[in-house]
Amino acid sequence: MQLDDYQENAKKTAIYAPEHKIMYPALGLAGEAGEVANKVKKIMRDGVQNLPPDWKHQLASEIGDVLWYCALLADDLSTSLGTIAAQNIEKLERRQSLGTLQGSGDKR
Repeated sequence: MQLDDYQENAKKTAIYAPEHKIMYPALGLAGEAGEVANKVKKIMRDGVQNLPPDWKHQLASEIGDVLWYCALLADDLSTSLGTIAAQNIEKLERRQSLGTLQGSGDKR
């Protein structure tokens, strides 16, 4: 599935109030990203070397929830996931060509 197609389909399942645009998906994104981090933390804590298929499925499901919130947040910002993805790759390629992939700061 293409990112912009996903975004259009995700919008059909959004049920938050218009006055909560941006805020609702941003907070949901933070929560779901926390769930991904928590699952990875437990994998690290337990010293799991090879993830069992059910753990991979659970982690992938959480990543799907992150993607849903990203899609809705992008829509609330009047942009598309495809545009965001393309701009992000351009930024990373520019940083790579400048040798600044590592380090910190948005203006690298």
